[in-house]
Amino acid sequence: MNDIFNPIYRQDYLEGYSNGLNPQFQMNETVDNLAFISGFNSGRFDYESWNGSISNGIPKRIITKEILEDFLLSGLLGLNIDTNDYTIFQLNILSKWYQSGTEKYEPNHSLYLFSILEKNSIQIKNETFYL
Repeated sequence: MNDIFNPIYRQDYLEGYSNGLNPQFQMNETVDNLAFISGFNSGRFDYESWNGSISNGIPKRIITKEILEDFLLSGLLGLNIDTNDYTIFQLNILSKWYQSGTEKYEPNHSLYLFSILEKNSIQIKNETFYL
C-alpha cells in the first residue's frame, strides 16, 4: 500500500495525475517514481474514460471533471447546454451526466437561482441542447 498521507508521495502522484490528463504528454520510459507513474496511469484512465482513447485522436473539446459537473448541474437546473464540437463518444458520456441531473430536476431550484442571479444583474447565456 502506498503512503497517500506522505506529502512527497502525494505531490508526485498529483503531478503524474495532471500529466496523465494531458493528452499531449508522453510518459518517459525512464521514470521510476512509483507515485508519479501511479498518478499518471490514473489520470490517463480518467482522460480516456471521458474523451476516448488517445489512439483515436484528440478531440476538439476535451472533457474535464469540471465540464462533467457543469453538465450535471445544467441537468439539475433544467438549463440548456452547448454540445458543439464534441465527439460521439463524448456526447454519450455527457448525456449520462446531464440525464443524471435531470432525474433530480426540481423546477423551483431554477426559479430561485434565476431570481438570485437577476437581483445581482447576472444573465444566463441561452444555449441550445443538442443530444
